[in-house]
Amino acid sequence: MKFLMDNWMLISVALSSGLLLLWPVIAGGARPGSLSPAGAVQLINREKAVVIDVGEPHEFALGHVVGSKNVPLGQIESKLPGLVKNKSLPVIMVCPVGARAAKAAEAAKKMGFEQAQAIAGGLKAWKETGLPVEKA
Repeated sequence: MKFLMDNWMLISVALSSGLLLLWPVIAGGARPGSLSPAGAVQLINREKAVVIDVGEPHEFALGHVVGSKNVPLGQIESKLPGLVKNKSLPVIMVCPVGARAAKAAEAAKKMGFEQAQAIAGGLKAWKETGLPVEKA
């Protein structure tokens, strides 16, 4: 008890820093399956990840991740198994802002794609990071 009383300031600093480290998880910023654009690039380069744009065709035509394939969210269950034969490959879902991509990643995981993830912030975050985009 004397230790706690003598070192109350150090203990409070340690507790507050621990809470700050956990804050993204508590606030919901670090959802399971969300991936940073830089993390996506690493998966593409190192593990040959497949990028699936789940936006509508007109959104895909306006701009998309280089090399990505367009499968609208409503067609993900029917078309994804035909595009990605190896379910152990990383599959990266992207859409304009990330909401549909997160739903698509959840659907892909239910279909057996263990490494399905969504880019947090979608194509908007991808562009803000300065990564290349191509137009159809």
